[in-house]
Amino acid sequence: MENQAIHILEHRDDTASRLGMWVFIFTEMLLFGGLFIVYAVYRSMYHQQFHEGALELNTIFGAVNTVVLLISSMTVAMSLTAMKLNDIKLSKRLLLLTVGLGILFLVNKYFEWGIKFHHGLYPNSPVLLSLEKGHILYFGLYFCMTGLHALHIIVGLVLLSVVFMRVRSGKIKSDDCVLLENGALYWHLVDLIWIFLFPLLYLIT
Repeated sequence: MENQAIHILEHRDDTASRLGMWVFIFTEMLLFGGLFIVYAVYRSMYHQQFHEGALELNTIFGAVNTVVLLISSMTVAMSLTAMKLNDIKLSKRLLLLTVGLGILFLVNKYFEWGIKFHHGLYPNSPVLLSLEKGHILYFGLYFCMTGLHALHIIVGLVLLSVVFMRVRSGKIKSDDCVLLENGALYWHLVDLIWIFLFPLLYLIT
């Protein structure tokens, strides 16, 4: 009877954990959805300036980061599958690979931003403030949205690192891997947001 009660409590905790993650993801989608709407409104008002601003971005940087995140989304999903198949060693390797790809994304973004800073195109810079209002709005939204996304990448890396440590210590197992599931789900969210950001900022000119 006692074992049954413990099992019920654990099941409820797992359900609450999954539900909490989905609620969190929904709120994050609302946040970025609001930014996308703001971007669309200003783009319709300052189409020419947004077009010129988009030409200043390096599509190669954006494309590379897109591929990196798509691969990382695949590796974290494979890690979860490996865990459910009780292949702990493979699950850990795939988690580390996912973290490595996330770091590669940030490094790539660092160099991309560095080029913009080198040319004086950053928020409140004299160069940017000397441009038309549409240009200022475009680059303001660019840094806001990509910066917020980068922050989510960092949070995801911390979460996946915690998951890795718990897998290595044996606290996450094939029959108890809700934290890994939630970590993978969060990482998929980060990937999905970038799938929208990349064409919106880099491709639609």
